[in-house]
Amino acid sequence: MRQDPMRQQAMRQQAMRSADPFFAPADFLRLTETAGLTGSWAWLFASDRQTWSPGLFRLLGLDPARTRPSYDLLTALAHPDDRPNLASAADLVQGHALPEHQVRIVRPDGTLRTLTMRTEMHLTAEGRPRAAAGLVLDVTDSAALMRLRRIDQRQRSAWFAAARVLFVPVDLDGRFRFPPEAAQFAGRPIEELDADPFADVVPEERAAFRESVARRAAGGVFQAAPLLHHRNRQPERYRVLSVPVHDEGGRLVERHGLVYPAALAAAPLTAPEPLREGLEQAVAGHHLRAARALLDWSMTALAEASGLSLSTVRRLEEDAEGNGARSRHKAITALRGAGIRFVLLDDGEVAVARS
Repeated sequence: MRQDPMRQQAMRQQAMRSADPFFAPADFLRLTETAGLTGSWAWLFASDRQTWSPGLFRLLGLDPARTRPSYDLLTALAHPDDRPNLASAADLVQGHALPEHQVRIVRPDGTLRTLTMRTEMHLTAEGRPRAAAGLVLDVTDSAALMRLRRIDQRQRSAWFAAARVLFVPVDLDGRFRFPPEAAQFAGRPIEELDADPFADVVPEERAAFRESVARRAAGGVFQAAPLLHHRNRQPERYRVLSVPVHDEGGRLVERHGLVYPAALAAAPLTAPEPLREGLEQAVAGHHLRAARALLDWSMTALAEASGLSLSTVRRLEEDAEGNGARSRHKAITALRGAGIRFVLLDDGEVAVARS
């Protein structure tokens, strides 16, 4: 018996919402912590309160019941030859953190692990060092990281199975990097898709779609809704979303794309990494001001909620920070946590709403 099309659409949307197999950053960190591959620490200078995540204790081979978190202890565990790659406790209190480095750690049992360590400083509204926080990733066992990547790929495949959604990165030279699911979607080999990524667009729309892709602004969000052929189905209208991703220096590094049935709800700015990163870079200063107004927040309130300095929030709202600035993502995370939604509209503009 043929199911009602509206019911089929509702089932697809529900499956997409409930499965949500892409990892949000916090979900991926929890996964890697459980696997013993990462940990984090924080140090609030005024109270000298220091905290370590459970994953950091596991990674360092320490018993949380018998170990008091201490940055001095963390640096003491570093191999003597690698300690210059870490800022000292005195440096951190003065606001000086070294760039990300790989450091060898000697655990109490004598085993050696290679860690990537990243430190971020948090400042007061007046620009004085307030706190420091760090992320530690164990890169000793590349096989373990590969297992996590395979888990991530299985989750992406589940999203495709639930809602026919494809994540397609695009190189700066315009080359599409189709995932394995794309061959299942199109019913032909990946090699053919790579050779002509526009072949699945119906002939009467193909030339216009190809031209619109060629005309897209390198630094802007691109959206279109072509009619596509796909395996064992009649042609169906799909939405194609492509967003640029910039590094912290503001340089365009790549584009990321999402292809999903037009019948589904519009893609929100809570899309998974790395697409989410590019979408958040489209949030401008006037969007942040509008979000604050919905919450009745001052710039100081946003600074406190996001752990940013007041001057940084002011620069964000004046569009004086680069597209790839990490401070933008911190501000957006704080606003989302307070109930703000950033939604990408059909014309590529960003709408701000409160849940």
